[in-house]
Amino acid sequence: MSDEAPVEEETTPEMPVEVQPSAPAKSENVAPGLSLAFNPPEVSEDAPRRRRGVGVDPMEALRNWQPLTRLGRAVLSGEVVTMEQALRSGMPIREVQVVDALLPNLEEEIIKVNMVQRMTDSGRRVRFNVMACVGNRDGYVGLAIAKGKEVAGTIRKAIDAAKLNVISVQRGNGSWESSAGPGTSVPFKVTGRAGSTRVTLMPAPAGKGLVVGGTGKKVLELAGITDVLSRSKGQTRTTINYALATYNALIEMNKTKVSADQRQRLFMVQGRLLE
Repeated sequence: MSDEAPVEEETTPEMPVEVQPSAPAKSENVAPGLSLAFNPPEVSEDAPRRRRGVGVDPMEALRNWQPLTRLGRAVLSGEVVTMEQALRSGMPIREVQVVDALLPNLEEEIIKVNMVQRMTDSGRRVRFNVMACVGNRDGYVGLAIAKGKEVAGTIRKAIDAAKLNVISVQRGNGSWESSAGPGTSVPFKVTGRAGSTRVTLMPAPAGKGLVVGGTGKKVLELAGITDVLSRSKGQTRTTINYALATYNALIEMNKTKVSADQRQRLFMVQGRLLE
């Protein structure tokens, strides 16, 4: 018998395998944003470019998205493919990727950027206050305010918060001057308030345009309202309160109870109309 010791075989440690993000399972129901993220169209040189320096590309974030909420998992699996279904489900929207997947054509608008300075024992502290508005110009709009130390990061935070505050907008033909048929005005008079500012939106005939201040016009254009009359009270020169009062008027319009007969007579449509 030999006294040789058994030879131990050397084992190489296994390297971790990097998991690549995969496209959602092929089915008839896929959210439009996910379809664009994994099958991006060819972009021409004349196409508008994305705002620079404000965070990760939404399409890139969708490709690497791992949902953490029940609504997010439903969107990724194809159970929820439209914003109308997401709002009817009653589940809160707590992930920005949910809005990017259901409304990939949202436009962003910075309403106001304020610089706030405060004197402390260590010196002067500077912070920024940003209000942003997002909308698809066809029945969905969101508005939010964010605070931060840097402008670019605060803008990104405000845009993300505005996406989480997206609401559906009711539109119709409520003006006695209009002929019968659908319209993109407000169906009835409604008032919104923010601080001391009050903004009242009233139906207008087709072709009248947006008879409202410049700040409120930005919010209504992103909401998809093309004709409206307005009346305002209070400190209307305050940009933030004026935009917030206009947004609150759209929220109050959704809270108003309308019968089926009135909805049919005013040609009311909630959410998307042109798509």
